Amino acid sequence: MEHSHRFVVTIDGAAGTGKSSVAQELANRLGTDCLDTGAMYRAVAVLAIENEINPTEGFKLSSAIQKVGITFDWDNTPPTVLLGDEDISNRIRELDISGVVSIVAKQPEVREVLVKQQRKIGESHPFLVTEGRDQGSVVFPDAAIKFFLVAAVDERTKRRVKQLRASGTDVKDEEVQQDIESRDQLDSTRTDGPLTCPEGAIIIDTSSMT
Repeated sequence: MEHSHRFVVTIDGAAGTGKSSVAQELANRLGTDCLDTGAMYRAVAVLAIENEINPTEGFKLSSAIQKVGITFDWDNTPPTVLLGDEDISNRIRELDISGVVSIVAKQPEVREVLVKQQRKIGESHPFLVTEGRDQGSVVFPDAAIKFFLVAAVDERTKRRVKQLRASGTDVKDEEVQQDIESRDQLDSTRTDGPLTCPEGAIIIDTSSMT
């Protein structure tokens, strides 16, 4: 399909605003695929931890990404996240990964590799719902429709605690809130692809929504 016929919907926002849930539901209703770009950065965090690579070493991480490979199995809903041949869909949601993901996402070399991969996915999925922190601002600035989700920190904390406990991870509310606030700071202040409301985006406050 030609580039001019591409239809991309971007959903950006901070941790716990509901991006993944909303994007997946929207993709289901539209009958198309959903790209969770946060899962890609979380996969890099797994790569860093399991290979003992300092998360601030962007060049080493980018080389490792290209060597091992981060892919999705689009036959599953939501798509399975693969690091090489390993399914890491559950691993990427653990709290230790959350503590590293904003650091690896801050590295320009990592962002360069993953943004290229995301655009390639956009080319092979001309009708796509994609979510993250820079989808409408950097990766797909020409998207047909852009959304930016916001929510109160206490509500975002409740959601993430519920998600983690449902997966069998025992966490304290205070730890999760500190993690979210730390990620907000790192994501919004990085120089490359910072978390920001894309131009022309529709802003939705999900604080009181399910």
